[in-house]
Amino acid sequence: MKKAPVTPKGFRDITPELAKKRREVIDKIIDVYEEFGFLPIETPTIEFAETLTGKYGEEERLIYKFTDRGGRELALRFDLTVPLARYVAFNNPPLPFRRFQLGQVFRGENPQKGRWREFTQLDLDTVGSTDLAEDAKIVAVAINAVKAAGIANPVMAINDRKNFEGLPKDAVVALDKLDKIGEEGVIKEMEGKNIKDAGTILANIRNKIPTQNLQTIFNHLKNLGISDNEYKFVSTLARGLNYYTGSIFELRAPSYGNLSLGAGGRYDNLIGMFSKKSLPAVGFSVGIDRLVDALE
Repeated sequence: MKKAPVTPKGFRDITPELAKKRREVIDKIIDVYEEFGFLPIETPTIEFAETLTGKYGEEERLIYKFTDRGGRELALRFDLTVPLARYVAFNNPPLPFRRFQLGQVFRGENPQKGRWREFTQLDLDTVGSTDLAEDAKIVAVAINAVKAAGIANPVMAINDRKNFEGLPKDAVVALDKLDKIGEEGVIKEMEGKNIKDAGTILANIRNKIPTQNLQTIFNHLKNLGISDNEYKFVSTLARGLNYYTGSIFELRAPSYGNLSLGAGGRYDNLIGMFSKKSLPAVGFSVGIDRLVDALE
């Protein structure tokens, strides 16, 4: 009997049972997104490579790039945020523009629990407003959506990139790995990048307090009915992607350990990379694969 071909590492077939469960979770999340006034869009799976490069920091090495028969440099989309920025710059939708999008994204990383080289994201974003009420709305909608999907006791970690002003970029990248590699690992990585006083930097960041912007967001969250135990200030949360400019978020659940179920933040300069007009934006992305895994 001829042996069936296997899928490439990090890619997989999805059985009918799992596909049904995924669809049920996705439908519940989309119901919440639409309830709060977010509209669906779709963007191509393939973008010009230059559209994606220069946006992701050290993560850029994970982009799948290739050359087509016409000699064009193309890439599989790395996330849904940069394509959104291009979409807004090209289509000029009425502002504020509140959208959600479901789609496959691709990253050439080592597969791990709940993470594949092809995986599904479900994003929501607001474009065209600097009002911090929009940051709070994104957080509140994300929390309500994963609760509707069945996640018990989700907690959104929140920080402000302004807490890292004046630090070398390599220091911020190292600090973002604190939960993964621990205090000694963070200090060792910073020292390996020739960053002086690594221990002092870590201690100073840990002693940071919420910025005024974060205090405003927290007040809005209370007005939106989000309880104190559903979000927390985490001064070491950095998020590695280059395009974040203000508030940053990461969603976790006690039942799923330290792994992130979704993340996002404010990125006020990204759209300006594709247009003469810079537009503020804030958003959040739910990882469907990890979310479904956390429900099992």
